Amino acid sequence: MVTEQPGNPLWHPFADMGAVDGDRMVITRGEGSYVWDDQGTRYFDATASLWYANFGHGREEITQAVSEQLRKLDSYNLFGYYANEPALRLAERVSALAPTPGSKVFFGSGGADVIDTAAKVARAHFFHTGRPEKVHLIGRTQGYHGTHGFGTAVGGIAANAVGFGPLPGPVSHVPYDSAEELEAEIVGVGADKVAAFFCEPVIGAGGVLLPPDGYIEAVAEICRRHDVLFVADCVIAGFGRLGTWFGIDRWPVQPDMITVAKGITGGTIPLGALIVAPRVAEPFFTGKPGAPILRHGATYAGHPVACAAGNATLDLYERDGLIPRGRELEKPLADALAGLAGHPLVGEVRAGLGFLAAVDLAPEVFAANAGAVGLWQRAAREEGLLMRPLAKGLAMSPPLIAGDTELDLLATGLPRSLDRLAKTLA
Repeated sequence: MVTEQPGNPLWHPFADMGAVDGDRMVITRGEGSYVWDDQGTRYFDATASLWYANFGHGREEITQAVSEQLRKLDSYNLFGYYANEPALRLAERVSALAPTPGSKVFFGSGGADVIDTAAKVARAHFFHTGRPEKVHLIGRTQGYHGTHGFGTAVGGIAANAVGFGPLPGPVSHVPYDSAEELEAEIVGVGADKVAAFFCEPVIGAGGVLLPPDGYIEAVAEICRRHDVLFVADCVIAGFGRLGTWFGIDRWPVQPDMITVAKGITGGTIPLGALIVAPRVAEPFFTGKPGAPILRHGATYAGHPVACAAGNATLDLYERDGLIPRGRELEKPLADALAGLAGHPLVGEVRAGLGFLAAVDLAPEVFAANAGAVGLWQRAAREEGLLMRPLAKGLAMSPPLIAGDTELDLLATGLPRSLDRLAKTLA
């Protein structure tokens, strides 16, 4: 058991440290769809940690792959002409799964890394094809693309950009659910100035917002017509969350770039990958003397141990048939949550596309208590459910190995947590 001491110097992301200090929840172990705290209490990990533990926790296959790689080659960089076997193999496998044959794969340490890479690659592509003025980036309201420089700027959650001064630009945002507004923005800025449009297939941290019917196909066509690169941010959507390898491949589109992370190792070791269509990467792969070099990269890009974990993860997905689970479980999850729509504290339930969902509290709940989401998260924890707080409610994205038992926990535990919340607010 870990004894928590007030004043511990650990600084948590996205946390009110005054409230956290002395009130940390220390997770000590995980197995399958469950984790345990330092008091020995078991919880259903209903968000797969931070949207990433797609095959659950404690998989011996990953431990073995990492251990073997550490003994063989613990680390080495990919800069210049260096390479390592796990990175080469993982790049080949990811490229072979991509919607566009012949795609290139650029590794980073996580999703935010490869979002920034995508922004720079988009601009560099146009620079080296004679259109250096195409630098403008477009994001969507409520979009989330990590917290690095470009990701913060392109992201559409306004609170995440407050207090940091000037961010990379030029950047603009369009409503998340309107293809027409995207085209109007491209025309207004000037297609000759716009480099890329960033789009999550299903918006995750911004509220689990599902795209309207036909939206993905429409924005892909608009980008193609105006020669704007379509960047599909599949950091959350990928590796089975929507029932396909990358999430975006659930629609008949071919993005110019795809960002993935999280599920590529099931969160066991930080790793991200940018998948780049051949036409975008072509200026850097001519093989001609003096060809441009992408002067960008992370120290741990293609780390052999992380890539060994990635290869073992892909093996797990294939062996256990986990990738289709996101589609197979989307209706059972929606059914498990359907009863919540009638609860007096609930404003909206969003589910039905992939194995993720969100439940918003009603506006009058916030009028009564601005901290209602945090109180509800704590009430859910008391019911044995670990949930992800959003601006208006709670999100869930369980491990793909979850089944009827875990869905029953949500169907019974969430109403009880709302009843607990009602008593707190009374």
